[in-house]
Amino acid sequence: MLKKLYDWLGSQVHTTYATPFFCFLFYLEAIFLVPVDPILILYCLEDRKQSLYYAALATLSSVLGGITGYMLGSYLWNIAGQQILDFKVITYILPQETFYYLKNLYHQYATWAILISGFTPIPYKAATLSAGFCKLPIIPFVFFSCLARGARFFLVAITIRIWGQSIKAFIDKYFNLLSILFITLIFVFIFLIKR
Repeated sequence: MLKKLYDWLGSQVHTTYATPFFCFLFYLEAIFLVPVDPILILYCLEDRKQSLYYAALATLSSVLGGITGYMLGSYLWNIAGQQILDFKVITYILPQETFYYLKNLYHQYATWAILISGFTPIPYKAATLSAGFCKLPIIPFVFFSCLARGARFFLVAITIRIWGQSIKAFIDKYFNLLSILFITLIFVFIFLIKR
């Protein structure tokens, strides 16, 4: 099923709506759980000369999505932040003192938190929503998001631009194994975060 989806996405790269579709997915990825790295790889493989263009679009769309996630987190805090913290179940799981302690730590290490979540497989949306919820300064948030997302996406694009066809052959040959490995890595990172 994943191979069919992969092939279908590959066929969409050359359609009229390919670029808006691509941008929309990268925008959503910063708010919801949408795995976009395979999409960037696929688009770059289908049109290697446009790899850097796709990386730039991915970065811009992802950061715009990150700003939206930040705004949603901030809005959530403004309308219900204290009520959420006062909710019995939440208080039991995360006492208010602990929340404010973690919030202070987040402010103290905000740069590293944004860089790590923006570059690694740790879900970027966790940083976008929590940054707004914890009221991190927005300008550094946007700057470090651009830096981290750009580094990640341009690294993929440059790699494919240099070694494109051999990577495409490798992906085609080991697609199922790579899919399982990618999903496993996401679960491992989520497990490590929760610990």
